[in-house]
Amino acid sequence: MADTYEMTFNVGSRDFSSAGDASRTIKRTLKQLGVDSSIIRRIAIASYEAEMNIAIHSLGGKIDLLIDGDRIFVETEDYGPGIENVDLAMTEGWSTAGHEIREMGFGAGMGLPNMKKCADEFYIESEVPTGTKIKMIFNI
Repeated sequence: MADTYEMTFNVGSRDFSSAGDASRTIKRTLKQLGVDSSIIRRIAIASYEAEMNIAIHSLGGKIDLLIDGDRIFVETEDYGPGIENVDLAMTEGWSTAGHEIREMGFGAGMGLPNMKKCADEFYIESEVPTGTKIKMIFNI
């Protein structure tokens, strides 16, 4: 595997026709690079949850994938509105998703908790109304 590898994906607000494309590409790329399937599974889940959160809750954003030696970084940044109470947002089952999103099968309040469970390291910072940044680190 290469020492370093980088990719960036833009994620549109409410762009449900493309939502999931970034996480599928990340999964396919990691397979091609020979990353262990159990690690790929965790990264695929975490990146999908992050991608859907950007599409559902934000004004758009991006996902960066960086492979650096024996660690894989998945970092997200969205462009608002931010999370008013990060501790509450990290609670399983808590969601600000509206009825329309729930009818589509999303908004169960498991996105952030699932990201944290899947990652070896998880960091989140959010500022209202600027946006949210998440950094997930996975050890290879």
